[in-house]
Amino acid sequence: MSNQDLSKQIIHYVGGESNVVSLVHCATRLRFKLKDQTKANKAVLEKTPGVITVVESAGQFQVVIGNNVDQVYKQIMKETNLEDTEKSGNDKEGSSSTVLGKAIDLISGIFSPLLGAFAGAGLLKGLLALFVELGWMDVATGTYMILNAAADSTFYFLPILLGFTSARKFQANPFVAVAVAGALVYPTMIAAFNEGAQIAFLGIPVTLASYTSSVIPIILAVWIQSYVEKLLRKIIHESVRNILVPLLVLVIVVPLTFMVFGPVGNTISQALAAGYTWIYNLSPLIAGVIAGAFWQVFVIFGVHWGFVPIMLNNVTTLGYDTMLPMLAAAVLSQAGAGLGVFLKSRNKQTKALAGSTTVAGIFGITEPVVYGITLKFKKPFIYACISGAVGGAIIGAGGGRGTEFALPSLLAIPTYIGTGFGATITGMVVAFVLAALLVLILGFKDEVEASSDVPSDSASGNKAAATAAGSLVEKEMIVSPLEGKILPLEQLPDEAFASGAMGKGIVIEPSFGRLTSPVNGTVTTVFPTGHAIGITSDEGAELLIHVGVNTVKLKGQYFDKQVKEGDRVKQGDLLLSFDVEQIRAAGFVTATPIIVTNSASYLDVLKTDNAEVKHGDYLLTVVI
Repeated sequence: MSNQDLSKQIIHYVGGESNVVSLVHCATRLRFKLKDQTKANKAVLEKTPGVITVVESAGQFQVVIGNNVDQVYKQIMKETNLEDTEKSGNDKEGSSSTVLGKAIDLISGIFSPLLGAFAGAGLLKGLLALFVELGWMDVATGTYMILNAAADSTFYFLPILLGFTSARKFQANPFVAVAVAGALVYPTMIAAFNEGAQIAFLGIPVTLASYTSSVIPIILAVWIQSYVEKLLRKIIHESVRNILVPLLVLVIVVPLTFMVFGPVGNTISQALAAGYTWIYNLSPLIAGVIAGAFWQVFVIFGVHWGFVPIMLNNVTTLGYDTMLPMLAAAVLSQAGAGLGVFLKSRNKQTKALAGSTTVAGIFGITEPVVYGITLKFKKPFIYACISGAVGGAIIGAGGGRGTEFALPSLLAIPTYIGTGFGATITGMVVAFVLAALLVLILGFKDEVEASSDVPSDSASGNKAAATAAGSLVEKEMIVSPLEGKILPLEQLPDEAFASGAMGKGIVIEPSFGRLTSPVNGTVTTVFPTGHAIGITSDEGAELLIHVGVNTVKLKGQYFDKQVKEGDRVKQGDLLLSFDVEQIRAAGFVTATPIIVTNSASYLDVLKTDNAEVKHGDYLLTVVI
């Protein structure tokens, strides 16, 4: 599915543009805040090609896309009137009802837009440090100065970046917030601090501090700015509001930040750093076990955002952070488990998905391997958590540190150079290798492996031989909804289906456009364009029938829906009529996949041996 088609599907199934309060994205997820989450169709979204899974956490409706998330996000913003902004955590519409949920929502709204810049700048700083250490680069050269400026600017001017994202979150003027932040890192003020100057504002002494790379002071300042702006907008006449409000905000907020919010924020920052260090020093080994074992669990529930400002604050306050390298063990353990599945699985689709997602996991993007592989098969996820705990313990006990903020991954290794570097590398290797070995040795319920003792003809879809062998128990028989030729799923020119990511199934090239129900059940999904229908059978099989490839682009032309969502249907009931010849004449492939989208709930999905089928002929069997 193209980004344009995917973006339309996502907006439709989150309840439409009118149901969206705000939308931002992180490295792999679209993070919606919705007015009414009951209007969103999570089940259908999870089955939509291009969507890995959907997570509801911390008041957000999170659609996991993977590495392509930024392109899908841009397409959504292009095709809608949504603004790239976040409502305040105090808003009633779409906000989380818990204190923790509101806190996570606030933190993610402020920090998630900056993760890309953090990752790139942090890795570049680490690489520069490595090149200098190896003698490959001299700090006096212009090359180093320019690259170091590129790497350091994100962190040096961090208050300005946080000022902008905080303003969007608190619904303050973002450009005034940038001006407030700019005052904190203004060269004259920095020079006064470095020289130990004593200054006053209207006779009130000002305690100077260094606010470059600081986190909390600007967030406090912008939070107060949002209330000052609201108050001033109420009392100042609209004829001069656009001039006087920014003027008065700067006059009020900037001095207050230097006199109050800045010193208070610095105190909080130092207290957080000291508190974390105290907890870590109680037992670095136990800290490593907890971080390595549970980090991916935190990611699944979206609560990992609560740790981001702590790690950033540690780097800026202490000059290093001990949590970052321990988390690398958790990340690589999931990638290692994915590798184990790749080597162990005998299912081509599973191997293909495990291989690609393992590579992404090695480079720090774990959602695809977690949701697509390890969590799907359950045991590999557990093995990965155990391996992450072992690797994290080694790193924690060895005193591993990260000197720059970078997303934990293989690429972040240069940022771990220094104290505990050897232990960090050892822990990362152990976490990766141990997870792969546990999967290979202890195994998991692989869909193909589970039926390996059935005669070979059952693997190709002979239902009678499979059930006669006695090693598989028939769960439900699914009949053909179309008349036409049978094609292998792998030949479909749509990677989402052909790879098996959507589930096991079969493809029919229809002879004519009459689609009937393959089971007794309930219609769960009818796409607005009529090109696809979802049905849940009375026995629990979840089916997706998608007429053609990219036929969503026809926008319903040549399709005539005969059912609606919630309708009860019996085998043979007419679901949809479509004009095969017109669709082909328009340049579209009409090959139609019939997919069991909850294939993971069964040991296998057996297929017919026939080259052609008619309505009502045997097509598939799900077995337990």
